[in-house]
This record gives sequence, C-alpha cells and structure tokens, in this order.
Amino acid sequence: MRILLDESLPRDLGRDLTGHEVQTVREAGWPGLANGDLLKRAAGRFDVLVTGDRNLEYQQNRETLPIPVVILVAVSNRIESLRPLVPELLQLLARIGPGQILHVGIDKAVR
Repeated sequence: MRILLDESLPRDLGRDLTGHEVQTVREAGWPGLANGDLLKRAAGRFDVLVTGDRNLEYQQNRETLPIPVVILVAVSNRIESLRPLVPELLQLLARIGPGQILHVGIDKAVR
C-alpha cells in the first residue's frame, strides 16, 4: 500500500510501517498545503493518508473524500507516543476502504 504520512507526524514513523511504501508530505513536495488540496493531490498517487490532525474529519466531506484517511490519536505526536499504535494501524490498513476516516489510538472509544 502507498501511504502518505502527513506533516503532523514524525517521518521516522514511516520506517515502522513495514510492508508498505511510505512517503512524507515534505518528500512529495507538498508542505504547507491545506488538507483538501493535499488529499486531491494525493489521490491516484497514494492509497491512504495517515495523519495526526484530528480536525481533518470535520473539514472534509466523506462522500467526496478522494482517498481514505487514518487519524492517529495519542498523547503527543512524538514517535514514542505513536509507536505503540503501529500494530493496530497496520491491521487497519489491510481493511480500509474508499471514503473512510478511521481512528487509531486512545480516544477512539469516546467517539
């Protein structure tokens, strides 16, 4: 799977996503793009956007979402807080589909 790692996450996280092709927003040459523009550019080049931006789902229309999104929810966006989420993230990537915004992390049960 081709994964786009958002600017809100440490690039080192990509190394933990074994079995997938991971590129950061910066590596793609898209730093600073608004979420909607980023998702449009990513469509066709990537299969999923992985982000720490919890507001993204409230800014985008799921019905027109060009690629699925996974939001990582942890106490911080530091690699030490995100690494424990990787096993669940890898399982979720195997079943994510078009138009989905899914959460991995500490507050998903509260939603």
